[in-house]
Amino acid sequence: MDPQLTEVSQQLERFKAAFVRKDYNTCSDLLSRLKVLLTKFTSLPPLFENTPNAAQELAIARDIYEHAVVLSVKTEDQDAFERDFFQLKPYYVDARDRLPPSPQENLILGLNLLRLLVQNRIAEFHTELELLSSATLENPCIKHAVELEQSFMEGAYNRVLSARQTAPDATYVYFMDLLAKTIRDEIAGCSEKAYDYVSISDARQMLLFSSDQELLTYVNECALWFFSSL
Repeated sequence: MDPQLTEVSQQLERFKAAFVRKDYNTCSDLLSRLKVLLTKFTSLPPLFENTPNAAQELAIARDIYEHAVVLSVKTEDQDAFERDFFQLKPYYVDARDRLPPSPQENLILGLNLLRLLVQNRIAEFHTELELLSSATLENPCIKHAVELEQSFMEGAYNRVLSARQTAPDATYVYFMDLLAKTIRDEIAGCSEKAYDYVSISDARQMLLFSSDQELLTYVNECALWFFSSL
């Protein structure tokens, strides 16, 4: 194997080992090194030169950027997610004829849709959907995001919150929790204007919590004045 490709492979294995043990600081350090090493491969986008190891280099680079996207979820870094997804996307689009399909592609595309939904970038959400094939739209990861967006836009917030239990992968929970907070903040904001006082039971139902303790934790974190007497 080419020495540069060998070095990248070894560093990636170290990254994966650190990821498994949840050592995300080490992962971030290794990821930075890996990205520098990838710049030496002219087979990668945007050049796509037909080098002797092009297929292997494209495959390992895609693997690295897929791991980078998932790492950004684990570290709750939405800016890193956007950067890494932007770097990964050419491997799903421009390199599609040069690589076999990735088993992680639909999961990551679904994560990106959730990110756009959480950030209220609805126009971009639909633009991304239009780029997907009919077969991809039927994938559970994509359908989950589409159904969430429909429920969110309809104001069916109970369906949005309950969808957390049917998330297609554990990585989706981060964005699901952010979406739940967005929904509860919206409900609480409207309630502050509409009511002088709300009882615990009414507030729990209104904010779609399953227990009083969850409600009180949320109230304390958000310093909601109209719940101050709860």
